[in-house]
Amino acid sequence: MTETTPSTLSFDAWDELQTPPPAVTDFDRVVEAALSRRGFLGGILAMGSAAAAMGSLGALMSSTSAEAQTAAQTAGQGAGQGGRFAFKPVAIATDGTVHVPEGYTWKVLARWGDPLFSSAAPFSHETGGEAASADQVFGENTDGMELFLIGNRQVIAVNHEYVNPEINLPKTDKGTPASAEDVMKLQKLQGVTVMEVAEGENGWSIVVDSPFNRRITHLTPMKISGPAAGSDLLKTEADPTGTQSLGTFNNCGAGKTPWGTYLTCEENFNGYFGTTDAAFKLPDDYKRYGIVAETRYAYEKFDPRFDVAKNPNEPRRAGYVVEIDPSDASSTPVKRTALGRIKHENAAVVIARDGRVVVYMGDDERGEFLYKYVSNDVYVPGGDTSKLLDEGVLSVARFSDDGTGEWLALTPETTGMAADEIAVFTRQAASKVGATTMDRPEWVAVNPVAIEAYCCLTNNTRRGEVKDGKMRTNAGGDEMTVNAVNPREKNQYGQIVRWYPDQEDHAGTAFRWDLFLMAGNPVVHKDSAYAGSPNINEGNMFNSPDGMMFDTTGLLWIQTDGEDTNEGDFAGQGNNQMLAGDPVTGRIERFLTGPKGSEVTGLTWSADRRTLFVGIQHPDAPFPDGEGKLPRSSVIAIKRQDNALVG
Repeated sequence: MTETTPSTLSFDAWDELQTPPPAVTDFDRVVEAALSRRGFLGGILAMGSAAAAMGSLGALMSSTSAEAQTAAQTAGQGAGQGGRFAFKPVAIATDGTVHVPEGYTWKVLARWGDPLFSSAAPFSHETGGEAASADQVFGENTDGMELFLIGNRQVIAVNHEYVNPEINLPKTDKGTPASAEDVMKLQKLQGVTVMEVAEGENGWSIVVDSPFNRRITHLTPMKISGPAAGSDLLKTEADPTGTQSLGTFNNCGAGKTPWGTYLTCEENFNGYFGTTDAAFKLPDDYKRYGIVAETRYAYEKFDPRFDVAKNPNEPRRAGYVVEIDPSDASSTPVKRTALGRIKHENAAVVIARDGRVVVYMGDDERGEFLYKYVSNDVYVPGGDTSKLLDEGVLSVARFSDDGTGEWLALTPETTGMAADEIAVFTRQAASKVGATTMDRPEWVAVNPVAIEAYCCLTNNTRRGEVKDGKMRTNAGGDEMTVNAVNPREKNQYGQIVRWYPDQEDHAGTAFRWDLFLMAGNPVVHKDSAYAGSPNINEGNMFNSPDGMMFDTTGLLWIQTDGEDTNEGDFAGQGNNQMLAGDPVTGRIERFLTGPKGSEVTGLTWSADRRTLFVGIQHPDAPFPDGEGKLPRSSVIAIKRQDNALVG
């Protein structure tokens, strides 16, 4: 059995270990929920235990025909190709490598420690690489990414979410940093890589020493913009103006603007800030974001910037969407505080009917919320874009059980908070207006061929949980009762919600919604909601949808980050995977399985759409270098053997 250490715990498990969720009393209540416009699940009666009351799943695809629903139910049961799926689905796998369909090949493009510059020290499996050149190599734990065509050159920007100290510092005791040099190494391995890539006779590779190559780390200077810029809440001794900061943290999902910049999203930033001062009283607002005295990485022991007793405002300078210009390696990244301070998963950008910029964002924690930002001004190609992500309205979603919903504006008038407070304490503002608590909102994807958007609700094992007569809430005390959009108690499988903006306008304040799918295990749970929705079957089942992207044809690609034990409730689901979904029919097919221990996350395409780049995060050894080697997070390049388009 693998020994559990602070750095091997999931972020949710670590947060809950440090700050157990609060509770409210009187869970004995009745929940009657219609889960789509035509009654998905047909209504759920929850009396003390909603799970026990869940029976028939009813009709899933509320926006499709009866014929399409039948096709969805039988999808994946046959082995052949057909419809919109140009591949033969792959079976589950439990081994240590990547599997793709027949007729496709994969090859590693970049892995932790691969050089971006010729001056970088060669990677060492004995030491995990040198600290001095850790910011000259491809970083650790790849996540969200986007490809940019700059002239005739292809540049990928890719996140490095966090580190695995036992692997990155193999000479230390269980990965615990023993010096400032160890901490500096970890700081340099995280953040973002910007790299030029090119395809040659031997496939895709990094263009070493390209003028576009760049590492952005926990030490990189940043500009702070938007309503929190200059606020007293962000001022520190090192930055008395509250407009300059160092570093971007826990970079999870990503986004791409129409004007060619990269949006990297700060998620579990709380894990980097702590203190060794036992007498220091943590500010009240820390609790909502999970900031505690003890951290996962021990930065506070060697770098005073991360000691909250010395710098209590420093954690308030993290948790934002950061805009990066991949075409200029000398440019300063910008933290866009108008998009809120939450545990950002990704940032899905779309242009509204009137030309305004819309950004959808999920806050990835149990019981937190789904957000939308709408700019005040319109996007004009070739025009000034500097204020489009600074000046606008941030809103949060409320889902009603009748299949309708609304976006609730977070303004001084609706929240009673100043504009800078809303930007810094966004979760508290959302609680004030009565947003719907969600089952960990992760990636949002906007359909390029239809006016609709999707969000992965990856799981929430605390939904509706009762312990000692008390029910769990989120960190702000908002109830996590079973509701229509989150219909299962102790939800360990997850679901994907889809919404349709009223009047086909993403900038509008109202929407209709349904559930595109509910993940589950129809073998273990045959006749309950935990079997999943009708388009989930023994041949395509999975748990914990996380990453999600559309291709240009409107096919939805779903990546998972869940349990890969292949036992108990997860029997038959194998390793984490990537699947394709058809929004029209609801059909779901498995395209890829990752190596044991990994999350499949991050997805983008080459400019000619003939290569699919996919991220493999935190794999178990020996991926990808073989026995006796350290496991290395990687980006792989997938192609069809006939060199046809992939998505």
